[in-house]
Amino acid sequence: MYNAIYAIVQKGAAGDVVEAARAAGARGGTIINARGSGAHDAMKVFAMPIVPEREIVLILSDKDSTEAISAAIRERIDFERHGAGILFVMAVSEIYGLAG
Repeated sequence: MYNAIYAIVQKGAAGDVVEAARAAGARGGTIINARGSGAHDAMKVFAMPIVPEREIVLILSDKDSTEAISAAIRERIDFERHGAGILFVMAVSEIYGLAG
């Protein structure tokens, strides 16, 4: 059984997430560029909306390694700090194309 670990972080922090995850046993991750759409995220500068850019890191992990990997990411990124990001884990019932 596998889990998907998602970390949504400020642009530029994805490398730290992947580095921490690899140190804890992850084999790698996928970084996806994104932008926030929440009302509190948009700011206006000279009447132009500025929306903060984000990065989403997706890491597939076997169930036994998930806690160590997510703990290492939480240690590196202070998710309790406002605006730092979000970390969550979802169960994956089927997976294809992942070489052992």
